[in-house]
Amino acid sequence: MAEAFHAHAAERRLTEALTALGPTGWHRMEAVFAMTVASEVSRLVYSIGERRVSISPPEDVLALVREQRALAAAASTGPWWRMSLVLSASGALDVEHDYGEEPFPHGQLFAPEAYRADLAAYPRDRLPVWLAAYTGHGDRQRRSPQQAARQARADRADRVWPVLSEYEFPPFPLLWARWATIAAAFVAVGSDRGPRMLPWTAVFEGSALDGSILHALPSGRAVLSGGVWNAPTLDAVYNGGAPMPNFYAGAPDWVADPVLDPRATSGLLSFCYWWDAGRWYRGASPSAQECEVAVPGVWTKDIVTGVIAGLFDEQPLPATLEAIGALLRAAEAGTVTRRELVAVFGSTESVDIDGALYQFGLAGLVPPTPEPMSESDAIARVRDDT
Repeated sequence: MAEAFHAHAAERRLTEALTALGPTGWHRMEAVFAMTVASEVSRLVYSIGERRVSISPPEDVLALVREQRALAAAASTGPWWRMSLVLSASGALDVEHDYGEEPFPHGQLFAPEAYRADLAAYPRDRLPVWLAAYTGHGDRQRRSPQQAARQARADRADRVWPVLSEYEFPPFPLLWARWATIAAAFVAVGSDRGPRMLPWTAVFEGSALDGSILHALPSGRAVLSGGVWNAPTLDAVYNGGAPMPNFYAGAPDWVADPVLDPRATSGLLSFCYWWDAGRWYRGASPSAQECEVAVPGVWTKDIVTGVIAGLFDEQPLPATLEAIGALLRAAEAGTVTRRELVAVFGSTESVDIDGALYQFGLAGLVPPTPEPMSESDAIARVRDDT
């Protein structure tokens, strides 16, 4: 009861201070305070009609916010890391406390040392996986080319072999073509979401912070790696003290940082597969079923068709579904043309056929266009033919 009383009194004093700080005519105030014992950042924005005015909070306001956090630290919930407030001129207040269940936004994320200092002052039984990795990954998932070469030699000497995962993912050529087809479909309908193709690389970032990268390599090789949001294996590592899984056990030396998902640099990689000699392999990664939320719907032709069909406002007609199947077959054969895309999406101005075809081009699934012949070459060819 005493803690609740003090918290309410501190909140009232903060409200009064923020109200007094507002410029003449303000009707709404939005504030964000991010804090640890070592670092602080804050933002106050007052709305005056259509105009927005930013104000740096004075020390007395910051002192009241620190008091709020200290009171929270004494309560069962523990200290928050971010506090957001919305205050109206009438005195209505809405407060949200952020304990880091999702990564903090850019500009409100401090250096790892700031959180480590805060954890020393306010120990916690458990951290969100992303924050635990951020403060304690220790580069344990990095694999430089030099490390990869040493580890590959050591694995061969110790007879450490990877797990054969031949049937967990579709064969790489099919997976690549399906990934590109879904990427092209999202581009065609103008969506900012969905997977994308880059030179030699396929990228996917899910809506829940899951994601993966597929790198195509010379000699028909490939690496698929990524992270599942709040993966149980990582939670066990960072919050339970379990050893980091050896995702690269038995991996060849070309499975290295340049072709790994950037999550490896922040300790949030939760799976790594590689394609070699016509088969998928993995180290201590979980089965593909546990990774599927971080990979586009590439598992079967029907799933790909369903993903693309879901981009339409209404259920596609049978003819459109057949056209999707034809587009996918062309992708798998590496013979995609504008014709297959128009058959699926039409040719209205609202459809980006050029962008979609470019996605297939980056994936190497568009047959080369013959270069136009110069006039002199054309004349020479006629002479040769006659």
